[in-house]
Amino acid sequence: MHFKLLHLTSCSFIISFKNNALYGRLWEARKIWGGIVNASRSFAIMVNDFIKNEHAKEKYSKEELFKIKKQLIMRHVAWMTSLRYALRAPKPWELSRSNKSDKEYMDGIQINERIYTLSEELDGYVTEEEKQYILSKKNKQAACINLQSKQLRSLKESGHIWEFSFLEMEQMMVEFFTLQGKAERIKNFPYPRQFATLNRFFIWIFVLLLPFGMMHEFDEIGNEIVALTETWELHPEGNFHYIIEFIGPNFVWFTIPFSVIISWIFHTMERIGEVSENPFEGIANDVPVTTMARGIEIDIRQMIEDDVNEIPDPIAEQNGIQM
Repeated sequence: MHFKLLHLTSCSFIISFKNNALYGRLWEARKIWGGIVNASRSFAIMVNDFIKNEHAKEKYSKEELFKIKKQLIMRHVAWMTSLRYALRAPKPWELSRSNKSDKEYMDGIQINERIYTLSEELDGYVTEEEKQYILSKKNKQAACINLQSKQLRSLKESGHIWEFSFLEMEQMMVEFFTLQGKAERIKNFPYPRQFATLNRFFIWIFVLLLPFGMMHEFDEIGNEIVALTETWELHPEGNFHYIIEFIGPNFVWFTIPFSVIISWIFHTMERIGEVSENPFEGIANDVPVTTMARGIEIDIRQMIEDDVNEIPDPIAEQNGIQM
């Protein structure tokens, strides 16, 4: 009995270790995009307040200043778009580990990154020349930040951004690079196969051997019930007495439902950890980067008082799923 409890505890520990590690990946991914939300709003405030004519060599009109601000904001949206496309790009380990039930559940769900190309999504956010530059680079999101930095430097040299303000805005570019790198680290480095594979083997070994371990214990309980009924002084016509006499010798059959329940619990816990392994893959429980990026776009474009008719609507939920 002690050996069986030890086996049960060992499997519980193994599953907990894996689930904690995989949930950590999911939670870190969510925190990264939470950081992108906050940093994007901060950048929008800087764009709003730091770009002005106070130290400029050549004064711009209010409309010209707004055009520059909107260009920076729209290019930032292009960076988020390029980043989410990179995060949604399928990896071999993601495709090989996609569960059939997940695929069936996601049937009919429209994911923008699966429908439209990056080139189509960038239309309207950057100029045609900038789009071709971005698409020509392997790391397209890094190319967007590079373009941002060049324009910020140009605005600093023309005096439309004060030098210390320029340093603050450049620091935001560094922050975006940091957040991007953290997200790419999760995307490009899967959970180590030795842990994931061994964990699955241990669970299946446990599931297959569990009935044999429980059978003896349930048989012992049945024998104790039979022995107990022999000491009872019940009315011979009592139905309860006959029920107990029937259950005692057959109590060993309770091994089947209890084994199924315990096996289902352990298998489900292992599966819960598995679906959290790749938080940008695009299944139901992943980080909704498309929805979050659209939400950020709406926020920062409203902050610069862009035309409300040009600001897109939020991404609608599909079957209760945020994409």
